[in-house]
Amino acid sequence: MEHLSFPPLTRFAVCGGTHGNEMTGVHVVRQMEKNKVDKVGHASVMAVLSNPDAVKECRRYIEKDLNRCFTYAMLSAPLGPSSTHEMKRAHELNALLGPKGSPEAVDLICDLHNTTSNMGPCFILYNHDWIVMHICKYVQSIALHWPVAIIQLDADESETYSLDTVGKHGFSLEVGPQPTGVVRADIYNMVKEILELIFEWLQKFNSGCIFEGGQLEVFNWTKTIDYPRDPTTNEITAAIHPQLQDNDFKLLRPGDPIFLSFTGETITHQGEAAYPFFVNECAYYEKKIAFHLAKKISVRIPSISMEKSISINKKNNI
Repeated sequence: MEHLSFPPLTRFAVCGGTHGNEMTGVHVVRQMEKNKVDKVGHASVMAVLSNPDAVKECRRYIEKDLNRCFTYAMLSAPLGPSSTHEMKRAHELNALLGPKGSPEAVDLICDLHNTTSNMGPCFILYNHDWIVMHICKYVQSIALHWPVAIIQLDADESETYSLDTVGKHGFSLEVGPQPTGVVRADIYNMVKEILELIFEWLQKFNSGCIFEGGQLEVFNWTKTIDYPRDPTTNEITAAIHPQLQDNDFKLLRPGDPIFLSFTGETITHQGEAAYPFFVNECAYYEKKIAFHLAKKISVRIPSISMEKSISINKKNNI
């Protein structure tokens, strides 16, 4: 099997509050700051409250969704008087954690999110990032008391827009269900445990451990489904059907109920069999998304290890 080597991962950022009303990440980051968690083995750790103003107001964002502000085009556009609060903050975060696509960018970003959907813990990543896929594989192999899903988004690098893409490697850790503006102890502890496993993996990688490859099951995004809408007013005319509600990642077959109209009519799935996720996510109403669909695929990932020719101490000038 193919084996790949990567430079040491010596700079790790844990971000929370990218959406100001998703409270697990907010409290995890605050606790890390209080506990002065700034080192994991040879790696420095930075805890970042991504959108403090939105957190203060307990709002998803002030003017624009911050987690859609990190394309190369947006980060290179000049700021002016009409620039939104989040565009200005995106430039600040890019300066702190990037610049995106540069040798100076942090090695790894984990951006913590909550969803109101019943998705459990999920890793969301772009394309085939072997580092992130091995982190996912490691967490899945140990955290056996709750299933961990992996969602893969295929996108051209120029179109990647989320905060985690500022790092050389990055992913979002999405955990639900949790209402906006609320923190749940079970969700908080789940995220804390996953972070500890990520820290553990990071130390092993930087110590020269070899991580064997193999097959990894991922949910590959295929399409987005909107709510049925009134053609005149554009208002929704149906809600998620009770048989679909809370059934993220369960196979949806043709003919299965997906919506129940406000007049009592059941609307069924007409496409190919697929796996729904982000079902009835609160924040997606404004984005005209009722749920996403994915196909389940098996990805063959190579074995990886740290490049032995690179000294971590030399790299950090210690």
